[in-house]
Amino acid sequence: MADIGGEVVSKSSKTSEPCRPGSRAARHRRMEIRRFKFVAAMATCESENGLKGQNLDLPTRGEDDAIWSSGSDRGERVLDPETEEVTISDPSSDLLLTPGLIISPPKFGAASICGRRRDMEDAVAIHPSFCRRENETEAEFHYFAVYDGHGCSHVAMKCRDRLHELVKEELENDDASAGTDWKTAMERSFHRMDKEANIAWNGTTVRANCRCELQSPECDAVGSTAVVAIVTPDKIVVANCGDSRAILCRGGKAVPLSADHKPDRPDELNRIEAAGGRVIYWEGPRVLGVLAMSRAIGDNYLKPYVSCEPEVTLTNRTAHDECLILASDGLWDVVSNNTACGVARMCLRRQARSPEGEGGGENADKGCSDASATLTMLALARRSTDNVSVVVVDLRRHT
Repeated sequence: MADIGGEVVSKSSKTSEPCRPGSRAARHRRMEIRRFKFVAAMATCESENGLKGQNLDLPTRGEDDAIWSSGSDRGERVLDPETEEVTISDPSSDLLLTPGLIISPPKFGAASICGRRRDMEDAVAIHPSFCRRENETEAEFHYFAVYDGHGCSHVAMKCRDRLHELVKEELENDDASAGTDWKTAMERSFHRMDKEANIAWNGTTVRANCRCELQSPECDAVGSTAVVAIVTPDKIVVANCGDSRAILCRGGKAVPLSADHKPDRPDELNRIEAAGGRVIYWEGPRVLGVLAMSRAIGDNYLKPYVSCEPEVTLTNRTAHDECLILASDGLWDVVSNNTACGVARMCLRRQARSPEGEGGGENADKGCSDASATLTMLALARRSTDNVSVVVVDLRRHT
C-alpha cells in the first residue's frame, strides 16, 4: 500500500493506470481543494444551526444593545456581556421590556415528588393570567408558587388553594392609577393567609384528614414556607417567607431573587432575640430548638419569633432573561443556584431544537417540564432527604 496525497491506494491499482507527468501533484491539489470545501461547508452548517460552541447561546450585542447598562447603585442586577459580571442598573433606564412584546402567557413546567420522606408536605400553585389590570394595556399577571409544609401538609394545601385569591383581591383593591404597590399588596396577602391558616380546626377534621405531630384540634404546630412569583409584562415580583427559593437565569448566570430565612442569618437572629426568643443549635440552627426556618405561614405556637411577613423583591425583566426557577429546600439543600440554572437552560435549548409540535398544552411546555423533572431527579440522585418541588417558567420572548 502507498499513501498518495492523503489517499491510500493499492500497488495493483497504481500500476494498472499509465504514468502521466504531474499526476501526483494534480491529485494532491485536488485533495486539498476537496478538503477545503468540506471544512467550509461544515463551518457554515454549524453556524446556521447554532450547534457548536457554548458562546452561540450567550447574548450578543446587536439590535438590543440599549438594554445593557452599567447603571447605578439603586436598580436591579444586570449581566454585562463584556465583563460577564453582574452589575446594578438604573430601573429608570430603557432596560425594561416593552409590554407589547410579551403577548402570550409564559410557558411553564412543574414537578413535585415525595422523595425519602414518609409524607408529601409540599404544594405547587400555578395560575396563568390570574389577574388583569383594567386600565393597563396587556397587563396580565401570572402567578407561580411553591409551598413547603412542615409538621403536616394542610397549611401548604390551604396556601395552594387560597393565597393567589388573596393576592388578586389585594391587587384589585389597589389604586392602579397610582401604580401597583407590590410590597404592601404581598405583605397584606401573607398576613391574611396566616390568619386563615391559624383558625382552629375541629377535632373531627384533624383526626380524619391530618397527621399533625401534636394532634391538637387547633393544629397550631404546623406551618408552611411560601415563595411566590408574579410575572408581569415588565417585572418579576417575588415574595418569600421561609427557606424555599426563587432564582432567575439571565444571560447564562443565576441571579437569586430571594434570600433564605434561616434562624442564624444575622438580621433574623437579631429579630428573634429582640422578641425574647432563642436560636438553639440542634442538627442545625432552630428557633427555640424546634423550627429550622425563621419565617413561615402558620406555626402559631412559635409566634412572634417566627414571622409570616415576606421579603418582597421587584426585578425588571430584560430580553436576556431565560427562565425563572422556584423550588423547595429539598432541591436547594443539594443543588446550587448555578447548577440549577445550567440544567434548566440545557433543557430549554434542547426543546428549542426539537421539531415543532412536540410537548405540552397551551401553556405547559415540554422544555420546562423536562427541566423541572430533571432537577427533582438530580436532587434525589444527590441524596436529598426532603420533599422536592420545582417550577420552571420560560421567560424568553414569545410574541
